[in-house]
Amino acid sequence: MSQGLLAIIGSGGMGLAIARRLGSGRRIILGDLNPDPATATLLSEGYAVSPIRVDVSSLSSVQAMAALGPFETIIHTAGVSPAMATAAQIYEVDLVGTAHVIEAFYPFVAEGGSLVCISSMAGHLANLTPELESHLASATAAELVLDSFPTEPAQAYCLAKRGNILRVQASAKRYGEKGARINSVSPGIVRTPMGELELQGERGRVVMGMVGLSACKRVGTPGDVAGVVAFLCGQDASYITGNDVLVDGGMIAGQAWKKEGKGK
Repeated sequence: MSQGLLAIIGSGGMGLAIARRLGSGRRIILGDLNPDPATATLLSEGYAVSPIRVDVSSLSSVQAMAALGPFETIIHTAGVSPAMATAAQIYEVDLVGTAHVIEAFYPFVAEGGSLVCISSMAGHLANLTPELESHLASATAAELVLDSFPTEPAQAYCLAKRGNILRVQASAKRYGEKGARINSVSPGIVRTPMGELELQGERGRVVMGMVGLSACKRVGTPGDVAGVVAFLCGQDASYITGNDVLVDGGMIAGQAWKKEGKGK
């Protein structure tokens, strides 16, 4: 039996894994700056895919994709990381881009539908003032980025991903008025091309140190994240909205309780 339309924004390792997990029996609308490689892969595996070129930093570009709806399921995975982008690019893509997705898809989410935004465990490392958190949650996309924001990429990434989590929380009531849900997922370090860049970059040793302090003591896979996304989009999660789910193998918990005896 055919299911409703599935929108996936971002066709990297995470987006591809989620498309495979959720795409059977659905028409996948796959948005990316270059959706062609992932589209070819999915078509070769038997999925029904329609690609569209999308730049999440442009509201009109995202709106053009959203207008192809209504969508039963919307997954936003597009993003950049500190090893591949400047602070300005991180704000433009990760922070403002997510705000664009939440805004543009609102008119086109079906009743009973679900939007999941991929954030990051980095959002749980940000230490922001209540005033700044309120701004990140509620400011218009055009006013989101402030001159006072940090210019170091890793700090920018933490702020942007915290902003994603807060934006999702603040949008839950509005989405609920349409009978839809919105949540975020915060992965730890995952074996995707973007994750590999981080592991090979200047902060790679720090990240692997965090993995060593975690409960699972391993790097995540795209499938680890796709499974949680599938749950959040399904009927078993019908009472879950406005939430963030950490999928980090216990990395944040390991950081919080790393001092000997602190957890006793």
